[in-house]
Amino acid sequence: MSRKPSSSSSGTRRPLVADKRYPATGKPKRKPAATPRPAAKRKRAPARKRRSGLLGWLLALPRAILRLIWAFLWRGTVVGVVLVGGAAFYVAATLPPAADQVDGRARGSVTMLDRYGDVYAWRGDQFGGMITTDMVSEHIVNAVVATEDKRFWNHLGLSPRGVASAVRINLREGRGPLSGHGGSTLTQQTAKLLCLGTPYDPEKWDSEAAYESDCRQTTVWRKAREAIFALGMEIKYTKEEILSIYLNRAFLGAGARGFEAAMGRYFGKPASEATIQEAAVLAGLLVAPTRYAPTNNLARSNERAATVIRLMNEQGYITDAQARDAWDNPATLSAAAERATGGYFADWVLSELNSKNLPFGDRADMVLTTTLDQRIQAAAEEAMAFIFETKVSPTSVAEAAIVVMSADGAVRAMVGGRDTKVAGAFNRATMAKRQTGSTFKPFVYATAMELGYNPNDTVIDEPVTFNVPGSGAYTPRNFNNDYAGRVTLTEALAQSLNIPAVKISEGLGRDLVTRVAEDFGIESDLANGPALALGASESTLLEMTGAFAGILNGGSSVEPYGLNEIRFQGQDSLLAGRTGGIGERVISEEAAGKLIYMMSQVVENGTGRRARIDGFQIAGKTGTTQAARDAWFIGFTSDYVVGVWMGNDDNTPLRGVLGSGLPADIWRETVARVHGSVPPAPLPMLRPAARQQPAPQARAPQPQPRSQADGDGFIRGLLQSLLGGG
Repeated sequence: MSRKPSSSSSGTRRPLVADKRYPATGKPKRKPAATPRPAAKRKRAPARKRRSGLLGWLLALPRAILRLIWAFLWRGTVVGVVLVGGAAFYVAATLPPAADQVDGRARGSVTMLDRYGDVYAWRGDQFGGMITTDMVSEHIVNAVVATEDKRFWNHLGLSPRGVASAVRINLREGRGPLSGHGGSTLTQQTAKLLCLGTPYDPEKWDSEAAYESDCRQTTVWRKAREAIFALGMEIKYTKEEILSIYLNRAFLGAGARGFEAAMGRYFGKPASEATIQEAAVLAGLLVAPTRYAPTNNLARSNERAATVIRLMNEQGYITDAQARDAWDNPATLSAAAERATGGYFADWVLSELNSKNLPFGDRADMVLTTTLDQRIQAAAEEAMAFIFETKVSPTSVAEAAIVVMSADGAVRAMVGGRDTKVAGAFNRATMAKRQTGSTFKPFVYATAMELGYNPNDTVIDEPVTFNVPGSGAYTPRNFNNDYAGRVTLTEALAQSLNIPAVKISEGLGRDLVTRVAEDFGIESDLANGPALALGASESTLLEMTGAFAGILNGGSSVEPYGLNEIRFQGQDSLLAGRTGGIGERVISEEAAGKLIYMMSQVVENGTGRRARIDGFQIAGKTGTTQAARDAWFIGFTSDYVVGVWMGNDDNTPLRGVLGSGLPADIWRETVARVHGSVPPAPLPMLRPAARQQPAPQARAPQPQPRSQADGDGFIRGLLQSLLGGG
């Protein structure tokens, strides 16, 4: 029988529960979870009421435009980055090795050595040879980085912060955003030095200067290309290679390309030996090479260097003590650099080189050994400066020139004007053709001595008129409008009497006097008239000094020269040698000895007395042209011939200046400094015999044609009609 489930006392059914399958574990029974309360309904924000119509459209338009701009912007940025990156990698693939980028000159250089082998001047674009960052002084590397790009070692070739700062400064200073401060990194500056990989093409640019100007353009497009090129360099080269290219190619004034060349030009030593002060000077040149070049203004250069030293100190490259020492002991120039670029002599030597038309090539680096003596050059410059400071009015615009040479024509010094620290300037010693005045008279008397006459033969200084066919009457006058009567040839030369000189020249024959002058080296066209004897012709100071050197050396012509040897840099083989020297004999040694004696009396007793120096034997001749437009003194000791000219560049008359005055003073000061306290040897003069008795003098000679067969017999007979005791 089935069993019914029992009922509870309440009469309700027991709930059906499954039997416990496992025994109790002793843990307290967990209370049944409370029934969660129904969550409160979250109030929804009221829907924003859309504006309809025109107002709604106007409000939605800006948001749409902004979303569109943003979409284009980020997509354009991605595309731009890809394009710039691709362009940078392309540039990197086309770049040559760094070693091939260091010398970008379009022309070579000329290094000039003096007679003792010391460097004194440079011309052209000097390149000192390839250097790398580990070859130069660390001070050079640190000075360049501190001054030009303090973040160089960390950026990728571009510095947006630097560009923004530069633009802000330019705008604040009233310039265009790209004018003035560039904000370029050293990598960008190197890219600019490489002209973005475009080499110089003489067919495309009128000159190298035009090419470099094009490379320095600052247009937006150019700056963009520069940035891409800089990124390409950063991909291709290491930081050290980029900086090495910069150190080799940077222009540092005075024709120096690169820090090695600049160290040699300014300080006479290699870049590996640069001190803090010297490195600061060179780094300071980068902003304005010509303005801050130490050869132009050393004080201004050192002021700029002081700023570089401060930057090096602030960035931790040097200590406070090193900075103070550098400030207290600024850089000083080498002896060669103090003489600037070799001045007029270097220009003249280079013109001599160019006149030879030697096939050197545009990129050839040459070394010229010259005849210059730097001590004598300094003496000539000091002498001129002394006279102008002590004896010439500060308002005077008169110019002067000096040439010092040996008896064989080797030029030892040349001053082409009052401003001696120049290059490429007008050289009054070689370029100015001026009337020679009475400095021409020695060639008249040289002709007479060669024809057998003696210093003590006589001539009458008296009024005379010459009838010149085609020109009419010519009446020479003495400077003082007086007449001395019968005088010896020596006295006539010593007192620079005009009438005797013309009478002798006409008596000997103008053609003979002209031939003697030309044979002595006067290449200028000589006057064809009686005034030839008085220096109516024009010549240069260099020509005249060379002609007087022929008298000193015993009567042989000379070709003034400044070049001794020409070589390629780094090679021993000789390309060319001396370009001048002693030539053919013009007058006999005896005639030259007589003439030297006569010229010595010019200094002892005549118009050149202001050139006398106690204990010295000196011979020379003064010269003053019509209206005192030119004043000369040319003379010599046994060792040197010195020529001095004074005048105005516009050929206006000098005020109170004669050849016997300031030119003789300059000559004396030059020679005294050249010889110092050691007197030169005696002059090779030939003193004349006792004075001869005068012979009767005939009328003034008239020019007349004669054949070559007439020879010396006619000349001697004609001259004897003029000279007593001849």
